[in-house]
Amino acid sequence: MVIDIMLSDFFQRALAGGILIGITAPLIGIFLVLRRLSMIGDTLAHVTIAGVALGFLIEVYPLGAGLVFAVVASFAIEKLRKAYKSYAELSIAIIMSGGVALASLFFTLGMGYNTDVMSYLFGSIYTLDTQDLYVVGAVTVVVVAVVALFFKEFFLLSFEEDAASVNGLPVRLLNMLITVLTALVISTAIKIVGALLVSALLTIPVAISLLIARSFKSSVILSVVISEIAVIIGLVIAGIWNLAPGATIVLLLILLLVLTMAGKKGLSV
Repeated sequence: MVIDIMLSDFFQRALAGGILIGITAPLIGIFLVLRRLSMIGDTLAHVTIAGVALGFLIEVYPLGAGLVFAVVASFAIEKLRKAYKSYAELSIAIIMSGGVALASLFFTLGMGYNTDVMSYLFGSIYTLDTQDLYVVGAVTVVVVAVVALFFKEFFLLSFEEDAASVNGLPVRLLNMLITVLTALVISTAIKIVGALLVSALLTIPVAISLLIARSFKSSVILSVVISEIAVIIGLVIAGIWNLAPGATIVLLLILLLVLTMAGKKGLSV
């Protein structure tokens, strides 16, 4: 039975999509965590859901509409962060409120597709189709390429933005780039783990790696490895016992975090 599930087309697509998001989410998440912007994941997820709802309403590719909404919201967040330099978290709260309001409005206008939108709220990785995989794959290539190209710049920006500016780095452009990459990752991840759980994939693998890594580079690698372990094992468990895959992956990540904290505490005693 297990072999049959793992060899099925829907599981293979789910596994491919999960592995790709397992790379990009922590890769971007570590820069968000270090910059204390973890909540941006929830914000962009809510905006993406508004885009998905509009996509169903006007009958265009929902994930594509959500991606456009997320990218536009990322520009708005950076604009507001500059306007409220001393209260940067206001930008996140404002955009999240707007995203929830738009999603609620589009839900009301399109009562007939509420069930379809709900699958994006809680994740529906087993319904990934070839087009979804192409989109996730393209985003993965872009994210990995940009992070590899600007790794040192993102590193300096995450730890000391003022120092990055003094060294002549284009801080505004780099901030925008990270936010846009986050929007791309969030908008493609919501069909895999769901909008309500997507920020967990951005932050929990990073939280675990920061407890045990000895350098920034090793924390990046560890966070991706931990994410992949949770995605693969979570999908297998969910497939065997017919559980919600997104929730299973996140709960597995939380279990790994608890075990890591317990193990670290035990070693320090």
